[in-house]
Amino acid sequence: VSDATLNRFFAYHVIAVPLALLALVVAHLLALHEVGSNNPDGVEIKKSIDSSTGRPLDGIPFHPYYTVKDTFGVVVFLIAFSIVVFFAPEAGGYFLEHNNFIPADPLKTPPHIAPVWYFTPYYSILRATTEEFVLWALAPGVVAFALLIIWSVKSSATRIAVGVSTLVLLLGFLTLDAKVWGVVLMGASVVIFFFLPWLDRSPVKSIRYKGPITKTAIALFVIAFFVLGYLGTEAVTGGRTLAAQVGTAVYFLFFFLMPWYSKMDTTRPEPQRVTWK
Repeated sequence: VSDATLNRFFAYHVIAVPLALLALVVAHLLALHEVGSNNPDGVEIKKSIDSSTGRPLDGIPFHPYYTVKDTFGVVVFLIAFSIVVFFAPEAGGYFLEHNNFIPADPLKTPPHIAPVWYFTPYYSILRATTEEFVLWALAPGVVAFALLIIWSVKSSATRIAVGVSTLVLLLGFLTLDAKVWGVVLMGASVVIFFFLPWLDRSPVKSIRYKGPITKTAIALFVIAFFVLGYLGTEAVTGGRTLAAQVGTAVYFLFFFLMPWYSKMDTTRPEPQRVTWK
């Protein structure tokens, strides 16, 4: 990789991405100002509209609710940030990695290179994708998931599309290297969050009214995420690879099974209107 490529990626990372995020923040604030915000109870704000202003009656005003909440969050962040900056800049190697203090030597590679801590869960998924994992876990999982979809849907076209897609994936599992599928899974572990509004089939939106199945699934997902994050900082061993593979399976099962367990879960009744108490 040449210096020109590094400079381009650096410029993209520190200029283009922040500007895009800033534009999204501005668009988000404009949308909040125009149509109002949702509410913690998950009550649909479009059901009750003020006839004179056209604004939803169950939307939460930005001030004082979100200004106070965001101010509290900023203060907590600044406290944690100050603790790291002034008292623990290395934080045991999670913020300033040990490899940063090793003099550069083009003839010697550090024995263990790990990404920064917030990338380690996805790095762990990448490393967990071995040939054995692809053949004995990923391929059977795809087949089982395809059969579950075929059993659940009634459309013949959907069944055919699922069957063809499954055959293509199985062919890819047999022909492509496991490293390729590791990259695919690592990318999918991030992109899949964008599909949550369609994966969640629960009749209620707020976690307050969701049932025990959903809450248990969320708890298992959080545990798997932190386990993957820890394993991503450690050197590879057989036991750690197996644990990462189990964590990877739990991570993706949380999303892929969501349309079924969120729909069959028992829920508490959701209020019709937001109560201001």
